[in-house]
Amino acid sequence: MKPSELPDYAAHNRALWSVYGRDQEEWGRAQWATDDICWGIFRVPENDVNVLPGLYETDAIELGCGTAYFSSWLARRGARVVGVDVNPDQLERARGFQREFELEFPLIEANAEDVELPDGSFDLAVSEYGASTWCDPYKWVPEAKRLLRPGGLLVFLRNSTLLVLCSDAKGVVQERLERPQPGLYRIDWVDDEGEGTEFQLSHGHWVDLLHGNGFAIERLVELYAPEGAAANPLWDFVSPEWAHSWPAEEIWVARKL
Repeated sequence: MKPSELPDYAAHNRALWSVYGRDQEEWGRAQWATDDICWGIFRVPENDVNVLPGLYETDAIELGCGTAYFSSWLARRGARVVGVDVNPDQLERARGFQREFELEFPLIEANAEDVELPDGSFDLAVSEYGASTWCDPYKWVPEAKRLLRPGGLLVFLRNSTLLVLCSDAKGVVQERLERPQPGLYRIDWVDDEGEGTEFQLSHGHWVDLLHGNGFAIERLVELYAPEGAAANPLWDFVSPEWAHSWPAEEIWVARKL
């Protein structure tokens, strides 16, 4: 896939993750090496939130898979999983981990807003800081709907709206509101590594978007840092102290009607 074929924000994010990914190889390897499904910055165990269905013989797709560690967890539990990511460097790292851990499943280079797979191919679509943050929700949610069978489940993790509203101009979370909520949508920024774009919506807009695309919302799980959690060296924009008091992340669970 050529960057010229992508929207401007997707091309920027694709280039950015070629840089970010270099610092995450050991992180990715550590996640591949564990059998425990965990969510988010502070690694909240799936056993504590119980948002994933029985996975055996489930057809699943991860939208924005990166190094595909989440896909590897699904595959180990018997899912027939496909990982999708726009960045070829991240996918090459994922293939390296597949060889290292002797676990293979399809990996596709594609923008999660436009995946060239047939309609109704999957029972489960998952995103953990993939499409849920880096893709336009008004494009990737309809695409997830298209890919899911009737009754299929969409499960995605994102930064909490409160965290976004408390993030300053450098993206560091403060104990005060830093930005208004009206108009919250596309957030463009530049750091030492390059240009990036995140997409963040308020809860009301998420509800309208999911309902408007034929999803029934089943759960909204707010994630806090567990007791004793340490700062994440890769994602230190939010402290465990902040995340003990306020939800840093949230998991949405919605079913296609």
